[in-house]
Amino acid sequence: MKVIMSGNEATARGAWEGGARFASAYPGTPSTEILENMPQYGADCYSEWAPNEKVATEAAIGASIAGVRSFCAMKHVGMNVAADPIYTFAYTGVTGGFVMVVADDPGQHSSQNEQDNRNQAKAARLLMLEPSDSQESKDFMKKAFALSERFDMPVLFHVTTRTCHSKGIVELGEREEADVPDYEPKIRKYVTAPANAKVLRATLEDRVAAAREFSNNCEFNRVEMHDTKIGVITSGVSYQYARETFEDNASYLKLGLTFPMPDDLIKDFCSKVDKVYIVEEMDPYIEEHVKMLGIECTGKDVIPRYDELNTDIVRKAFLGVEPETYKSDLQTVVRPPALCAGCPHRGFFYALSKRKNIMITGDIGCYTLGSAAPLGAMHTTICMGASISQGHGASIALKDAGKDTKVVSVIGDSTFFHTGVNSLMDEVYNSGHNLTVILDNRITGMTGHQQNPGTGYTLMGKEAPEVDIPALCKAIGVKEENIITVNPNHLDEVNDALDKLLPKDEPCVLITRWPCVLKKFSKQDIDEFPTLHKTQCVIDQDKCKNCKMCVKTGCPALISTKEKVVVDYTSCNGCTVCKQVCPFKAIEEVTR
Repeated sequence: MKVIMSGNEATARGAWEGGARFASAYPGTPSTEILENMPQYGADCYSEWAPNEKVATEAAIGASIAGVRSFCAMKHVGMNVAADPIYTFAYTGVTGGFVMVVADDPGQHSSQNEQDNRNQAKAARLLMLEPSDSQESKDFMKKAFALSERFDMPVLFHVTTRTCHSKGIVELGEREEADVPDYEPKIRKYVTAPANAKVLRATLEDRVAAAREFSNNCEFNRVEMHDTKIGVITSGVSYQYARETFEDNASYLKLGLTFPMPDDLIKDFCSKVDKVYIVEEMDPYIEEHVKMLGIECTGKDVIPRYDELNTDIVRKAFLGVEPETYKSDLQTVVRPPALCAGCPHRGFFYALSKRKNIMITGDIGCYTLGSAAPLGAMHTTICMGASISQGHGASIALKDAGKDTKVVSVIGDSTFFHTGVNSLMDEVYNSGHNLTVILDNRITGMTGHQQNPGTGYTLMGKEAPEVDIPALCKAIGVKEENIITVNPNHLDEVNDALDKLLPKDEPCVLITRWPCVLKKFSKQDIDEFPTLHKTQCVIDQDKCKNCKMCVKTGCPALISTKEKVVVDYTSCNGCTVCKQVCPFKAIEEVTR
């Protein structure tokens, strides 16, 4: 049967067909939908959301050591978090086949940085597969587990945003079950004390050498001979761009297994063509290897080292052909992203933006938009969980320098579970004095509403215990009187809490608790927050003085003209923040 699938959907299907029995991930664009598509395969493959990528990797490693085929998935920055276990697991090798799916984001469509994780495969010595479309995503993933077992090595399954989200026709196959051996302790293999690790380090090179020999004559790497004036070496989605650019006017070496690199195959291909072009995104990973083999080639001297490629860029770089574009006299209105209408974070950020002499360290999540105008209530965003750690360091440094600037660290609930807990522990342990604000909207919002340890449900829909955030903070060592939970839509509550906590010279936690307005409300949400989506706001035009105070909340449901401000009733969710800031009481709350 043939169906249309995105790369992420196809990867999940390939894992199921390949006999995977365990899957774990932390959601992150562009990889999120891989794990979201696993529960449909039921009991064949247990799947879960983990608090972070390191935990997801370690859980999947445990399943592999126990003897079953397993995989974990993450976006590119997640591999930085998971590097600790995977570098060592490369030494030990596997029992059941193990695959780490890593989705890079060239062009930073939804990421704070851009990195090429092909370099991680080389550094850690992981087998690496790079599919170029949805069919290959399914096929390569299915075969990755057997490849891992054959060479006793973890597999890095490297994809990019375009591969993950593009759709194509996929021919489905059947599931291939793998035998699960009886568990036997293998202390010399899996206990990486230095005496064992030194031996494993040496045998790892033997496994890499065997895999390199395999790479020269395997189904993942293929040659397409056409015109021999130009030879293109490429991998992943870049193959699609090259193929569209040169068509049959070039020959191609399409690499699907890119660590270890197939040296003999590369030399043989290059000997048959006049000129060698390397088409790849981001770093010159392939190019540097080809040059190391003593082969002259053209690559990053004409193609950018950053951002996402496309056919127009490749065509202009190698053929000098300018892309045809439609020119219009119409001006496009710039609409930057904004917190949603009714977002529970808006009231908090509005109140915080009125405070003076504060530094606001932020984190990764949809609440990062609190940095945007008109709120401007977030000053830093570096990585997951960094807000509290940065806030601690900044508050210590400012105090030592004799400054009276107060530091407020803002973090979401899912991000707090990801790596914020350790950061708060650091602050308490080292007698810090910044104010930590945990924005609990009861879901992992930015990546599309995935469950987390605070939502009451697992990835597979099973009810689960909810982490009690105030109790957790207290257990870490924050004094009970320094932990306050508020409804962020009520500005008086937020301001009273800030008044109480900001002056304190010790660790404090403010928790704003209200569900994301876009989520599908759970039974727990409805029981705890009975007024959800039952009201909205209207503006009495007779009372409105067009002062624009309500517009300064940044709510996209408010439409401002020169003459008046009106409410877009299709967007308003009745948070009432605009009503609370109106000095003329022109905004009323009405029942839907």
